[in-house]
Amino acid sequence: MGLYGSTAAVAAAPLTVTQAISQQNGSSATVRGYVVGQPTATTTVVRSGYPNDYALALADSASTTSTSSMLYVQIPSAFRSAWGLRTNPSLLGRQIDVTGTLSAYFSHAGLTSSTAFAFAGTTPPTTTPPTTPPPTTTTPPAGSCESYYTAACGKSGAALKSALNGIIRNQTKLSYDQVWDALKATDQDPANANNVILLYSGRSQAKSTNGGNANDWNREHVWAKSHGDFGTSTGPGTDIHHLRPEDVSVNATRGNLDFDNGGSAVPEATDSRYDGDSFEPRNAVKGDVARMIFYMAVRYEGNDGYVNLEINNSVSNGSAPYMGKLSVLKQWSQQDPPDAFEKRRNQVIFDSFQHNRNPFIDHPEWVASIWP
Repeated sequence: MGLYGSTAAVAAAPLTVTQAISQQNGSSATVRGYVVGQPTATTTVVRSGYPNDYALALADSASTTSTSSMLYVQIPSAFRSAWGLRTNPSLLGRQIDVTGTLSAYFSHAGLTSSTAFAFAGTTPPTTTPPTTPPPTTTTPPAGSCESYYTAACGKSGAALKSALNGIIRNQTKLSYDQVWDALKATDQDPANANNVILLYSGRSQAKSTNGGNANDWNREHVWAKSHGDFGTSTGPGTDIHHLRPEDVSVNATRGNLDFDNGGSAVPEATDSRYDGDSFEPRNAVKGDVARMIFYMAVRYEGNDGYVNLEINNSVSNGSAPYMGKLSVLKQWSQQDPPDAFEKRRNQVIFDSFQHNRNPFIDHPEWVASIWP
């Protein structure tokens, strides 16, 4: 696909913002609207002091102030220098065309995975690029040692672990309340934008049913928060790289168990198993669980005021800042490599929330390098 999308996408009449808001069905479309600010939360759009170049909001009128009448647009990394508001504040009030996927962003009607940006006007955008043309690729930093992972390139073992820690500890930190909205975006059901996928049960459940009652979904700490006693305070307790939606009772069954194979079927999550000292997630997310644990052990090294988390081969770690079982987690990572859902989740966290990545989703081979 070229800089401004396919011929068909350019030729079709752009949707209005109102139409795009009503068609959040995962289809691809070009939307025309006025830039009215930058979304920073589900119901917050700022019109000055832009924090970054990651997103913008469109509306059918340049004077719109109600966020319910706005479309939140994700700006992939390759387009940020030309279309991000921090770098280009003069875009405010301009009418533009954006091509992308009609899908929720910041748990709000949105346009994600954008592939083309152009100023609206009578001249076709394929022949009149903006004054500062965006790059011709939307390749994210995932998998690119030469960009996000430059400091880790060519390293192995302890040196690799230390280099990755230096990279990924540069992150935006969320409050525990902000985690609710974040999970509604990161774990959105690809087949139903109104739902999230629960980690251990695999059930698709309405985003609106989050809470603490029976059959609600709540915030599961994959690295059990008692393993290091970090609780739910900002830091490891709110790091969404290891926080996932899960049914309240299933979350309670998992408790603070270490990870291992075996046990009885978990009620309401019968593809997962548990016994007195361990928990085994369903096959489809075994690798996801392992890579979340590997992330936590690298991100939290005790060098920035947070607890030092480490992986061992035990299933009786209790409140110690350890999680097991390493040998099984390594097997799970190989058995279940990163899939589209996990990769998208990593990208959404990077683009919209914490602005750091799980390196073991981008480079699964690094697991064996750090834990041979």
